[in-house]
Amino acid sequence: MSLSFTVGLMGVLGCAHGGAQLVQDNYEGGIVTYLYKDERGGPMGSRYRKDAIEIMKLRCPHGYTVVKEGETRGLKGVSSIEGTEDYVSRRWAFQFRCKT
Repeated sequence: MSLSFTVGLMGVLGCAHGGAQLVQDNYEGGIVTYLYKDERGGPMGSRYRKDAIEIMKLRCPHGYTVVKEGETRGLKGVSSIEGTEDYVSRRWAFQFRCKT
């Protein structure tokens, strides 16, 4: 896959799927992460799960295999409301390999 295609694909996917992101991309596959909240169904109930799967489908037009999945590091945020606690966004990750 050419570098320009990869950069273009990452740009399009990053903009199109706010809560899901292609965070690592290589010639074999990559890693996609997405946001989730325990109180909203956890990783399986996240509205961003479908977006993450769509990213893998776009990246691998001949299909893909999920090599590993699980929770990954989230980002810590600071609340702008006085008296409230800081929060950590929770992210789920798929490590995938494209089929040839």
